Amino acid sequence: MRKTKNLIAAFCGATLLLASMNAMAAPKTLVFCSEGSPEGFNPAFYTAGTTFDASSRQVFNKLSEFKRGTTEIGPGLAEKWDISADGTEYTFHLRKGVKFHTTAKFTPSRDFNADDVIFTFMRQFDKEHPFHKVGGASYEYFNSMSMPELLKEIVKVDDYTVKFVLKRPEAPFIANLAMDFASIFSAEYADNMMKAGTPDVIDFEPVGTGPFQLVAYQKDAVIRYKANPDYWAGKAPLDNLVFAITPDASVRYQKLKAGECHVMPYPNPADLEAMGKDADINLLQKEGLNVGYMAYNTKMAPFDNPKVRKALNMAINKQGILDAVFQGAGKVAKNPIPPTIWSYNEAVVDDPYDPAAAKKALAEAGVKDLKMNIWAMPVQRPYNPNARRMAEMLQSDFAAVGVKVEIVSYEWGEYLKRSKEETRDGAVLLGWTGDNGDPDNFLAVLLGCDGVGGANRAQWCHQPFEDLIQKAKIVADPAERTKLYEEAQLIFKEQAPWATIAHSVVFQPVRKEVVDFRIDPFGGNVFYGVDLK
Repeated sequence: MRKTKNLIAAFCGATLLLASMNAMAAPKTLVFCSEGSPEGFNPAFYTAGTTFDASSRQVFNKLSEFKRGTTEIGPGLAEKWDISADGTEYTFHLRKGVKFHTTAKFTPSRDFNADDVIFTFMRQFDKEHPFHKVGGASYEYFNSMSMPELLKEIVKVDDYTVKFVLKRPEAPFIANLAMDFASIFSAEYADNMMKAGTPDVIDFEPVGTGPFQLVAYQKDAVIRYKANPDYWAGKAPLDNLVFAITPDASVRYQKLKAGECHVMPYPNPADLEAMGKDADINLLQKEGLNVGYMAYNTKMAPFDNPKVRKALNMAINKQGILDAVFQGAGKVAKNPIPPTIWSYNEAVVDDPYDPAAAKKALAEAGVKDLKMNIWAMPVQRPYNPNARRMAEMLQSDFAAVGVKVEIVSYEWGEYLKRSKEETRDGAVLLGWTGDNGDPDNFLAVLLGCDGVGGANRAQWCHQPFEDLIQKAKIVADPAERTKLYEEAQLIFKEQAPWATIAHSVVFQPVRKEVVDFRIDPFGGNVFYGVDLK
């Protein structure tokens, strides 16, 4: 009898131990209900956060990187850097022992080194580089940030030292290299694919050094990643990461409640109260480093006339939009940079909401029976939770001053592509979440002359404004830079290439079992460091 009891006890103990071991061994898979498909997997080609979430923020690393959840810059693939006294030479000392991903098509024969840095930047910089035109790339960030005019040369000092030589000082240079477009690719992988006659493979089957590597992608459905076992900073707590592509915010919320996904972006403002009361959900929130705007095409009449643009701006009931679209979770925008960023000019006076004055100003500018298009995004963004609703409200506001509006839209990737065209009609709804915490990232990228035909959707090149932002790039003193940016904001308001709409508060619901997810100030979704209970 005692022997039988002992056997039963031993069996039960072994069963419990086995169950415990199986539970411990069970892989941790986090499901992120993302809002859309990426445009591709090369972050140097694009500007959308949807694309960066799927590529640079999981698969790649940069030379310098932002500490998770902050705007603070720290080491990445460069352990440290030296800056010359005149601010024109940046020498990066590279991290050793960093492994690239191994895939079905590529097994690296060496660790990350200077050749990969040279390849990554020279592909964008050198128009004669064999990979420059692969994939029909436009390198929108690189060009909009005046990098071709800034860089003199990039020098390989040795296998683990790279020197960037600039034509002039560039105050935000280290912060710029922490941005998504500066994600480091494998030169060896590129060489192998070029020899195989399939060079463009590197842009849609990415190989990086990041914490996760791409396993599979089905457009408009799912992206699968697995943890990089050899990640230089240590394997991620998660074993697998899945992006369940779910464009509808209501469907994302239902999946979150059902436990089908763990994290979702861009909730409907109407759902926030219920989310806050749900015991299974943590509703995180943070004031956004963003701006939502409507950009006129300033190259096309009558929007080439700042008086017309100012008149239309006076027709917009921004508080009404804030109440209906953002449901109070934000602030009316008067400047092209958010109030959370340094150099924000409080002294700028916003255009008043005055339909009578708007109608009179249009008549004085010789505009009558104006018909125009307003482009509305098909997806939710942190700076605009419902572009269609916003466009309908603008349509109503403009109708009140005699302007007839047609609302148009396209699939997200096509929308971004077509909205860059210099012959685009009417005005386009877009916005921006800061990439590096520097005013230059808003004012130069979105409104500088180098961004025309790219990130500058207003196609606006105004020399007095341009002179100020270019001067601010080379000034080291933050106080002096602040004065220049404050003056630039006054010119922006006077010229009105945009109607500034709102700065939003970012809300992000996550399930209770998610550990240490942090809202990214740059609007991204970063999963390295996140765990599941």
